[in-house]
Amino acid sequence: MDKQELGSFLTSRRQRLRPEDAGLPSGPRRRTPGLRREEVAVLAHISTEYYVRLEQGRAPRPSGEVLAGIAAALRLTGAESDHLHVLAGTAPIRNGLHTREVRPSILALLDRLPQTAGFVTSAAFEVLAWNDLAAALMEDFAELAPQERNLARRAFLGPPGMYGVSDVTEFRQHVVMDLRATLARYPADPAITGLVEELRTGSADFARLWERHDVQAAAMLTKTFHHPVVGPVTVDCDTMALTDRDQHLILYSAAPGSRDAEALALLAVLGTERLTAP
Repeated sequence: MDKQELGSFLTSRRQRLRPEDAGLPSGPRRRTPGLRREEVAVLAHISTEYYVRLEQGRAPRPSGEVLAGIAAALRLTGAESDHLHVLAGTAPIRNGLHTREVRPSILALLDRLPQTAGFVTSAAFEVLAWNDLAAALMEDFAELAPQERNLARRAFLGPPGMYGVSDVTEFRQHVVMDLRATLARYPADPAITGLVEELRTGSADFARLWERHDVQAAAMLTKTFHHPVVGPVTVDCDTMALTDRDQHLILYSAAPGSRDAEALALLAVLGTERLTAP
């Protein structure tokens, strides 16, 4: 049970709610945002004293029933409710290290994908494997040191632009939310804790987003790469969870016959050659 993180998460979720969101009258002007602690306690059917101690990081581990009541009172989403249980120590936690080894079948699949840029990321946003088209569209990961293949580090500490993608802001929000959930799953993994600390120290944007305690990002269905050779390429984004290794397979593709599909086909021919656009 991570008492301090649990308390901070509860506080952040309580402060975002308006009284009317919970079916309560607005009443007189409030000095602080969100619901009052006693209001959450009433909605969750627990004592105010116990809920206050939870937010202060002084309470013993709550039961599953208490957590369910709090989740309902705070109108938590499914992802937020899962995160709450992880922080409270009532859900399975992976106490070891996150896995970096990619299944051979996934490596073979990457090479067999037609006109699709594909790559695999770890729970810490490390690019573990990729095909030639992904390297041509984004960058030649083979030329980078393993530490430089981290998309979270690239998003917050790397050069501006990030492959010329159209959704850098949304991707940064996704990174922060996903890393918070990852840290809850791997609290003893130095690669995870070190990355989060590095980003919090090195990026004011990351630190600001981290303090919001959000844990559910909107799905990224499409994005546009502004490639220096073939110009803008809009792709469909599909992410497949490799649950046995806590990894993700990300696929970028375009509709057959479209201008974007033609651009991907050209990139497949050019590969990672350093060409200058006319």
